[in-house]
Amino acid sequence: MRICVREFSSVFTHTHNTMTESPIRTRSGEQRETEADESTTSDERMRCPECGGRLTSDAEHGETVCEECGLVVEEDEIDRGPEWRAFDSAEKNEKSRVGAPTTKMMHDQGLSTNIGWQDKDAYGKALSSRQRQKMQRLRTWNERFRTRDSKERNLKQALGEVDRMASALGLPENVRETASVIYRRALEEDLLPGRSIEGVATASLYAAARQAGTPRSLDELTAVSRVEKAEIARTYRYVIRELGLEIQPADPVSYVPRFASDLELSEETERTARRLLETAKEEGVHSGKSPVGLAAAAVYAAALLTNEKVTQNEVSEVANISEVTIRNRYHELLEAEEGTPA
Repeated sequence: MRICVREFSSVFTHTHNTMTESPIRTRSGEQRETEADESTTSDERMRCPECGGRLTSDAEHGETVCEECGLVVEEDEIDRGPEWRAFDSAEKNEKSRVGAPTTKMMHDQGLSTNIGWQDKDAYGKALSSRQRQKMQRLRTWNERFRTRDSKERNLKQALGEVDRMASALGLPENVRETASVIYRRALEEDLLPGRSIEGVATASLYAAARQAGTPRSLDELTAVSRVEKAEIARTYRYVIRELGLEIQPADPVSYVPRFASDLELSEETERTARRLLETAKEEGVHSGKSPVGLAAAAVYAAALLTNEKVTQNEVSEVANISEVTIRNRYHELLEAEEGTPA
């Protein structure tokens, strides 16, 4: 019994000594003051500096405003959320993505890696000779893997031609995308044997421009293409027939805004040209005539009616047609406007 009491006393003494040596730690006055200052600063950030009202974040406009006085405290805030909306988890997972969007304007749809040709690192410092040799080998192998077969090499060349011609003609991105899709379809349908890559690419761009309502004439396309006008027209007819593309005849009115803008004519002149073409269509004057020639003649005739100084030579250079065509067509348009048969 004494042994048990002695053991209990020893354990109690050890525990008491341990508690005495390790007292309970409490927060000091400096820590409490620091936490209080942080809480006060956080509260001040959520208050209006003018009236002391509550601040709210407007995610739609990227602003932080006061609910009481309407003061805009912060503006042009960064929206770190996605630009799309999702109403369930499945739709969110489907729309979630990383990196740039895919595009049909590149032969690999923009999914490959591009290695820059500047021998510099992320900080703009020049690479050493050993690193430059390594990067050159990586570029070579990257190009080989990007165009592994003849189909990809074909697409790369053709889509490069489409982008070059579209830039020269000032066509928007949606036209380039449509032209790329048309060319891909022609390649899949095996329409290229016996025809040049440049010819099919030019025909695809011509068809896409007409589908989008921003047509360009064959002469304009010939000026930026590497093939002749006859080949473009022949390839265009073949492509739209084989692919079953439904393309309406070009409307002369669609050329008027571009011609008027290039000639720096007024809005009144542009409206007058549109009216002349609408009257010519009602009278049947436009039948069997070039839309480009009618549009150029309408712009010239409208400039005469609104007393704006523009010559036939200036209009012919913008429209890329002859002055004889403008003279013949604008007389017909004016006669149709007066109600006299041409």
